[in-house]
Amino acid sequence: MKKIGFLSFGHWTPSPQSQTRSAADALLQSIDLAVAAEELGADGAYFRVHHFARQLASPFPLLAAVGAKTSRIEIGTAVIDMRYENPLYMAEDAGSADIIAGGRLQLGISRGSPEQVIDGWRHFGYQPPEGETDSDMARRHAEVLLDVLRGEGFAAPNPRPMFPNPPGLLRVEPHSDGLRERIWWGASSNATAVWAAKLGMNLQSSTLKDDETGLPFHVQQADQIRAYREAWKAAGHAREPRVSVSRSIFALVDERDRIYFGGGNQHEDKIGFIDDKTRAIFGRSYAAEPHVLIDQLARDEAIAEADTLLLTVPNQLGVDYNAHVIEAILKHVAPALGWR
Repeated sequence: MKKIGFLSFGHWTPSPQSQTRSAADALLQSIDLAVAAEELGADGAYFRVHHFARQLASPFPLLAAVGAKTSRIEIGTAVIDMRYENPLYMAEDAGSADIIAGGRLQLGISRGSPEQVIDGWRHFGYQPPEGETDSDMARRHAEVLLDVLRGEGFAAPNPRPMFPNPPGLLRVEPHSDGLRERIWWGASSNATAVWAAKLGMNLQSSTLKDDETGLPFHVQQADQIRAYREAWKAAGHAREPRVSVSRSIFALVDERDRIYFGGGNQHEDKIGFIDDKTRAIFGRSYAAEPHVLIDQLARDEAIAEADTLLLTVPNQLGVDYNAHVIEAILKHVAPALGWR
């Protein structure tokens, strides 16, 4: 069995070819797609966060709304860029969203990808101190968040507060029990996956990673997952970790699918650079008739290693079509692979 959810970047554009032409469309359609996915039996509704872009940006109002409109499906992010985040304010927002959802929040965080503007986090008021990189700053913010989510008091109370305080040091409120164990780290390298394991975070691995060995993408990703699990075991954590991978997968079951994704030009890994120094490998997309997909996906080593699969969806094609994409995988592909 494998948990299957969707991952939306929430793109919007005023183009007449798009069914998602405004920020309002992106947000409201995201809620509608989560409701539809729950009705179809999917396990998760996840959203990517990008700043300074016509995409989803501030995740917690959306997550709270999805939590209020659904009752079973996991809701989460993949990922929030921690270079931009105040960890204490984030803990308040995350605690609120998780309580509204009844403890269904799965919060994916990371150092983030290259953004739309130069050093965008500086505009949000964050700057690494001397000797620290922006990646260091992101990991430091993450460690503060993890510490705060433990729910232990750390702030000295005012001796003359406006409202009565409980005894002892105060913590950030609202606190949501169990959320600390539902934090995921989006790792692009094996080293950051190992770091996440040591800190007790679940692992998210996306459709790209650092090209560290020259092997096919799915093999490198599977090696990353195994290194993560070994580090988790060595750290002595009491619970079993969770691991997700993301894939673009389209079952060609009707004419719309063949028009949109039947071109056959996304079937190989690609090599590129996500910054001046980092060579990355981008995983292939899958688009074929169900019986072909079943055979292809059975050979994907990283999917086999993961307990959760996130289907990246083309959100600008509209809620109905994206619900169809999810349903086609759940109905025509997942059962044959033992995922259902």
